[in-house]
Amino acid sequence: MPQATCAVCVIFRIKPQYFDQFLAAVNAQAKNSKELEPWCHQFDVSTMPDQPHSVLLYETYDDRPAFFEKHRTTNHFATFVQTIADWVESKEVGVWDIQ
Repeated sequence: MPQATCAVCVIFRIKPQYFDQFLAAVNAQAKNSKELEPWCHQFDVSTMPDQPHSVLLYETYDDRPAFFEKHRTTNHFATFVQTIADWVESKEVGVWDIQ
């Protein structure tokens, strides 16, 4: 397996009434990404006790094209984005190069 050279950090702020549904959906998305995408090395879902409606995703991929051109064009990604659209207050995405 190639070494990951791209890290993605996503911070979601979720509408409180949808938080449990969001967690279920994002954990399914993480599982699908790890199982169905050989270019996805890691997909962690984290929460913060003092910010109860925030979720951090930490994902690693072979390279930037694996994230932008492969991961983001999968059917399960499209389904996830559509499912959570009304649940999200805000979303920040950072794409980093692993040194």
